[in-house]
Amino acid sequence: MDISNKLAHYISTDILRQPNRVIKADEKLISGGLIGSFDLVDIQAFIETEFGVWIEDPAMTVKTCDTLAQIVRLIEERKT
Repeated sequence: MDISNKLAHYISTDILRQPNRVIKADEKLISGGLIGSFDLVDIQAFIETEFGVWIEDPAMTVKTCDTLAQIVRLIEERKT
C-alpha cells in the first residue's frame, strides 16, 4: 500500500470511523468539514509511526494539510 492509500485508510478508519469511506486525493479534509484541525495531531503521530517522518507542528496547518495530496507531499519531501 502506498503513502496515499495508507493515509486515506487511517483517516477513514481511525479518525472518521467510516472504513468504507473513500477519500480522494484532492478532497478538502478540513475546510470541507471532513475532519477537524485537532485531528491533524493524530495524523501527525500516525505519519511518524507509520512512515518514520516527523512533520513539525508549524507545518501542519489547514493551508498545507487540507487535502490528502498535500499531506502526502509533505511526507515525501521529508523522506528524501
